[in-house]
Amino acid sequence: MANLNGKISEEVVFDITLEWLVDKCHRNAKEKGFWDKKRRVAELLMLIVSELAEAMEADRHGDKDNFNEEIADTLIRLCDLCGGLKIDIVKVTLDKMRKNAKRPRLHGKRY
Repeated sequence: MANLNGKISEEVVFDITLEWLVDKCHRNAKEKGFWDKKRRVAELLMLIVSELAEAMEADRHGDKDNFNEEIADTLIRLCDLCGGLKIDIVKVTLDKMRKNAKRPRLHGKRY
């Protein structure tokens, strides 16, 4: 498993779980003071959206490196939210995937 001091070698990167990532992202945000006061869910959600908007702009400008960074920022913020709200993202994602597997092709929509 990767250690929690921020040093991740290529050899251990495949041992990282989503639970570890959620814990690491949330712990870092807490250490940096972002959870000193109660956070509003709406604000946390919009911060995630803003990272996606930045990714969209990077894509629009053909800036692949910045696009990748903004996607990473999105995941970091989502993991922080899950950690802060005690959401078991693995469980709820698997539950949703099972639900989606029973839906019709394209969820019944025409594209």
